[in-house]
Amino acid sequence: MTENPSILVIGVGSIGERHLRCFQSTGRCSLVLCEPMTERREKVSAKYGVRAYATVEEALDVRRYNTAIIAAPAPSHVPIATQLTQHDMHLLIEKPLSVSLDGIENLRQLVSKQQTQVAIGYSMRSYPALAEMKKAIDSGRLGKPVEIVVTAGQHFPFYRPAYREIYYTDQSQGGGAIQDCATHFLNTGEWLAGPITSLVTDAEHCVLKDVDVEDTVHLITRHGTVMGSYSINQHQHPNECRITVICDSGAARFELSGHRWLTASEPGGEWRLEGEFEVDRDSAYIRQANRFLDQIDGKNGPTCSLDEGIQTLKVNLAALHSWKTRQWVDI
Repeated sequence: MTENPSILVIGVGSIGERHLRCFQSTGRCSLVLCEPMTERREKVSAKYGVRAYATVEEALDVRRYNTAIIAAPAPSHVPIATQLTQHDMHLLIEKPLSVSLDGIENLRQLVSKQQTQVAIGYSMRSYPALAEMKKAIDSGRLGKPVEIVVTAGQHFPFYRPAYREIYYTDQSQGGGAIQDCATHFLNTGEWLAGPITSLVTDAEHCVLKDVDVEDTVHLITRHGTVMGSYSINQHQHPNECRITVICDSGAARFELSGHRWLTASEPGGEWRLEGEFEVDRDSAYIRQANRFLDQIDGKNGPTCSLDEGIQTLKVNLAALHSWKTRQWVDI
């Protein structure tokens, strides 16, 4: 691509505004936003000095864009992505890709036909410590992975005070801990240990006030031959995450606190620090933005591909089904 891309940011709630801010910080693109809520549209437009439109159709009538960031509510992701792919636009689609499989195969075929670039916004893949850990696991230096263990939690009302007033209150809109939070860790687990092939889920609404959706999730997974377990909540006071991949000749661990990763390779030995990084709340999104801009410029593949996003969508749906039926589900 010979000139900076023009990017239409669709939806500027909390995550959409962050994408706008982080893409703007790269200095590698021009941005326009689309937001149906008048007050929000005008506020964000003025804050970042970008032109704003109320609808996608209005924005497309005024000018041509070669790229879009879709951060609208999850049920609209696939219809909007399908519409924009027909306009030959590259797409960064926020997670989860959808809340059902409706239209997914049509979108996949259309993207293949149009040869547009697509990435799904699973931002944990842009944590530098996790990226380094994945390289070490993939290199085989710790042997073959046999188990992945994930424990994570944060005080959701602290980070999203408006959680009672947004999509989070409704599973059909992508709400609840499984689709809002656990999906990040499930996607990361698939990245590190391979696609999830079966799972069983237990979940419950335990603490969060004024909502009925689940805020605590326990999953047991199979990634082919690799066994997995995930314990995730959205109410504990410390913001922490620990991801451990146990291999047959050693182990690797990511810790959110300090954004560091460690290895252990001696029986009875200590963890050894491999890398530690200074990361703030925007850092991963800025890295993701630069990787996506490189992707549409032909310099690298997607951080998370459309097919990988579809796979994690199937995992989300399987987790919800398993919880409701209290049964193992094959994917």
